[in-house]
Amino acid sequence: MKIAFISDIHGNATAVEAVLKDIQSKNADQIVVLGDLCYRGPEPERSLELIQSLNPTVVKGNADEWVVRGIREGEVPDQALDMMRTEQKWTADRLSNEDIDYLKGLPAEATIDLTAQIKIHVFHATPNSLFDIVKPTEADEIVESKLMKEASADIYLYGHIHLPYVRYINGKTVANLGSVGLPFDGMNHASYLMAEGEGEHFKVGIQRVKYDTSQVIRKAEEVAYPNPDFLKQVLAK
Repeated sequence: MKIAFISDIHGNATAVEAVLKDIQSKNADQIVVLGDLCYRGPEPERSLELIQSLNPTVVKGNADEWVVRGIREGEVPDQALDMMRTEQKWTADRLSNEDIDYLKGLPAEATIDLTAQIKIHVFHATPNSLFDIVKPTEADEIVESKLMKEASADIYLYGHIHLPYVRYINGKTVANLGSVGLPFDGMNHASYLMAEGEGEHFKVGIQRVKYDTSQVIRKAEEVAYPNPDFLKQVLAK
């Protein structure tokens, strides 16, 4: 079995298309999405359509929750709140009621069978929160307490921090997928994770996909996205 895990698309449909093409070239059997589909990019509706067309397993991210109910004080830095609320409204206005209901109804976590012997527990930030931040440099004890609560799982995968990594703790695997649409690790290539398994054997690896980021920036200008400077800062590298 070969499963592709993608996360943190953030309305970047151009990146989604590039990643899906790469996944198809690697002959993945399944795609699982770990949230943050629409918000903070120029093509929220097309990004959602691309994901829904796959009929994948999808779990909810904090940005999906924000699209549904708005951003509350204390959830983002005070100096960013007004602009992020403007971006949220811009995004929500471009989605249908059915789209909003879809995001609202997403589950917070899921367990995926890579093989009959290997289970993968997936969630956006932690199993108990859409918003908690677990950094790549956290001590093993912190990672275990926040991310590895499902004792039956062998692999734990999450998104949210946009920083891809793989770690091994007490015989189990923990990994962050990075971000398809807004990577924060200084490389503007889309990031996702591929897991392959047979019986008790498996391997996981971060995949990076180069695409035309200038196309995303042009699109943001064409549709009058309210915060194009943010996209330029992340993608124009």
